Formats: sequence, C-alpha cells, structure tokens
Amino acid sequence: MEVDGVWWLPRSSKPLAVLCAVVGSIPASSAMETNERLSAIPQVERLLADPDVAAFFPLLSRPLATRVVTLSLAAERERALADGDYAVDASVCRAAAIRALEVLDRKRLRKTLNGTGIVLNTNLGRSPVSESAWIGAHDANTGYAPLELDLDSGKRGRRGGLCHDLAAMLAGAEAALVVNNNAAGVLLALTAIAKDKEVVIARGEQVQIGGGFRVPDILELAGARFVEVGTTNIVTENDYRRAIHTETSCVLLVHTSNFALRGFSSKPGPAAVVAALPASIPVIVDQGSGCAFERIPGERQVGDYIDAGCTLVCFSADKLLGGPQAGIVAGRADLVARLARHPLYRAFRPGKMVYSLLERVLVERLNGEAGPAGRAIAMPVEELKKTARKIRSKLPKGVATLVDTRAASGGGSGPDEFFDSIGLSITSPSSAAMLQAALRKAPVPLVAMIRNGAVLVDMATLAGEDPMDVVATISWALERSVSLRASAERYTERNAEHHAELPGDGPGPAGATQGSA
Repeated sequence: MEVDGVWWLPRSSKPLAVLCAVVGSIPASSAMETNERLSAIPQVERLLADPDVAAFFPLLSRPLATRVVTLSLAAERERALADGDYAVDASVCRAAAIRALEVLDRKRLRKTLNGTGIVLNTNLGRSPVSESAWIGAHDANTGYAPLELDLDSGKRGRRGGLCHDLAAMLAGAEAALVVNNNAAGVLLALTAIAKDKEVVIARGEQVQIGGGFRVPDILELAGARFVEVGTTNIVTENDYRRAIHTETSCVLLVHTSNFALRGFSSKPGPAAVVAALPASIPVIVDQGSGCAFERIPGERQVGDYIDAGCTLVCFSADKLLGGPQAGIVAGRADLVARLARHPLYRAFRPGKMVYSLLERVLVERLNGEAGPAGRAIAMPVEELKKTARKIRSKLPKGVATLVDTRAASGGGSGPDEFFDSIGLSITSPSSAAMLQAALRKAPVPLVAMIRNGAVLVDMATLAGEDPMDVVATISWALERSVSLRASAERYTERNAEHHAELPGDGPGPAGATQGSA
C-alpha cells in the first residue's frame, strides 16, 4: 500500500492473523465449507516455482517477490472469508499475484523512451549520459580506483581525480569543486561565505523551482540574512550599490530557472552588477542549467559569468552538460579552497562513480563533443522527419500522422524558449488517455503527451533511440489499449445486466420505490 508517497509492505503475518481471527468466528457448520474453498488457494511455494513468477526474482529479488505473492494470496483468503459466495480459483490467484508483481516492477528504474519533447525532463532523469562516457568509466567502477591516492607519491591525494581541474577549464575559472548537486553547491557557498551576514538579492530572483527548492529557504539554512533590492520586475545597478554596507557578505544572482518575466521588466547584466560593487564584495551566481557551449536564446554560458567578473558560479552537471547528478562550483581559487575546507563539504562530496563518469563527460565536452542533450537540441528537423516516417511506416496504416511540434530544452534552461521539432500524432479506437497509459506500461515504457485528443510522440527526445524500439512499444500499447477497452465494455455490459435484474422501479437504490427517502 502507498502512504504519503511511500510504499509499505506489511508483514505477511498481519493478514494471516486477521484470517485466523475471522476463521475463529465462523460457525462450525460452515467452517468445513470455508476450509474447502480456502484449500483452492495455491501455496506460496507452488506459485514461486511458477516460471512466470520466478522471472521476477532477478528484477525484484526473491525475498521481495515472495512477500508480494504472500500478500496477494492473503488478500484472496480475506476476500473468500468476507464473501461466502466468492468462488476461489487457483488460476485467478496466480493472475492476481503476477499483476501485483508487475505493478511493483514498474517502480523499478529501467530504460524508458522519452516522447515528451522536453529534453532535460527531470521526471525522466534529466540528460542521458553518452554511451562512450559510460564505457570509459566502466573499469574504474567495476574494480578499484585511486579516488584519494596519489599514485606518484603513494600518499593520500585529493579526492576527485581530474574532475576539479577539468571543471575549472570548462568554466574558464581559476578553480572548481564538485559536489552532489547544484543546490548543495549553492548552500555550501552561502554557508562558507555568508553565515550570520547579509546577502543582497534582487526581489524578482527569490524563486521556487521544481521539488520545492526555494532560494529564501536556502539562505535561511545557510544562516544568512537576505536583503531584497529592486522590485519584482525592475532592479538596477544602484539598487545593488545602495544595499552594500559592513554586514554585507556577498551579492547573489539567481537564474530564474522555470519561469520568465516578460513585458515591462529589466535588470543589469552580471558585468554591470560587478562594476557597481566594491571589489571586496563577492558575486555568487546560481546559474543552474550548466550551459557551457550550447547557444540557447536568453541563456548565458557559465564562462560568460566568469568573464564578467563574478566570483563563484554554481551549476548542474546533469542538465545541458550531460553528466551524472552533480553540482560544480567554479571561480576564484581562494574561495573555492575555503569551500573545500568547510566541514559541510564532506557531506556533499560525491563518490568514485560520479567522479569517474563526470571526468569522462568533461573530457568529451572539452574536446568539442556534444552530449545527448546538446545533440537533441541541435538535431535538424529533416532528420527528425526521416525518423518519424520510418516509425510510421511500421505501424498500422492511418494510426500515426506527422505533425509539426515545438520542443523545449527543459531543466530550467530557456523556460519560454522552444525549438522546431516533428511529432507523431497517434490515434487508437480506445481513448487517448488509455493509449497513453498503455505506453507507460509497455515492456520498454514510452512517456508521451496528449494533444488535440491524440497521443503526441515527439521525435526531438527520441533522436538517439532505435526506431524499432519505438515501433515495438507503440504496437504493444495499441494492442493493449484496444484489449482494455473491450474488457471495460464487457464489464459495463455485465454491470448493466446485473442492475437490470435488481428489484425496484426507480433510479434510486436497489429495492427502493419511487418517492422513498
């Protein structure tokens, strides 16, 4: 069962205890009949020996699969005890157990096709990592690696291999530090620099992004006091300048991430903010998206902030950069060193899997190789059309239509900027919602949107996938959705027949006559 978003698997003894209590209350005359019906429920071990059930052991583990089967059979027992007319069927018990295993299996992390047209889809893990980077990090993770060992001297070395140097090179900064994620980088920087002091921030940049991340909360957690400057839509260099005094620790510039302010609004660029401040006041930037080489309208690259004179820039490694989940803080060497010495850094530093994978990704980016996200954003529309036509040609005639779409980079980058793409608008005899759900339940799930009463599968986020995988998933979902609709119609018909046989004339409850209370 699910409680507050957490799945709980109760002990198998609990339903059995309920069963014993119920059996104890049954009159002796009917106990034999009840036991006879219960004997039709297969034993747990018998179901576990079933090949279709055992197939879940490598996916879920045998202990977890056993618990699910036990609970499923216990539910059948409780139903049989509660309803004296319920006919227990071993095949029904088997099917119910397998359905329960399938439901749990869909919560497992697995390959999923992204047909949403949102490249950095947070719900789907943001950017994929390139296969070459994954292969390059393989040996370091399946064996030992010198995570904190200097192989030249044989002494303890700095954790992270070349990651820090490569990240600094990418940003054009003096130094860099790698942490668990961008939020950790921002919190670490503010805690190390601004604790018990004031942080100047524009009113329009006190934002909340996905997952409840609020800038004011981070400032409070860091022990800093924030000083708002400007208004929601306008902030000037003078606003920043007038806010500076002896208690000021730094100025914080925040990328507004998932929203944009349009109309009568303005704010100075980072270079203008730096020029308006005393040299002793650091400027910390929460850049967010990790845009390093991509040219996205309205999106500044990490290096642009460093070139403008900003002191520290915090950004994500798992968005446009195309790496694993990590955050990078790049900037002035003395402040980066202060962050590395702070006790909080120990709680935020990654392990060898993140370091080794990020190291390979950074090397690829510095060598001019685009990551999966960058390639998707830059993919020519004509190439997307070829992919869409290839997929359509393998589907039943008339099911899919090519349509023009507008895809988004996502991940808080360019919140209202879109690029041209191509999609397949797919119709089915079942409803669009039913087809969309079937796509998610396929052996290789596909997540898509609904547009104009049809399921829209955007090619921009499928450019790196095998078209035949997409065909297989859509074909499976079409067949499944039609089958589900037929089952639903049969259920509706049976339900209508059942109600037609009930006593009573009116539309009220069964057995109630017209005008009864």
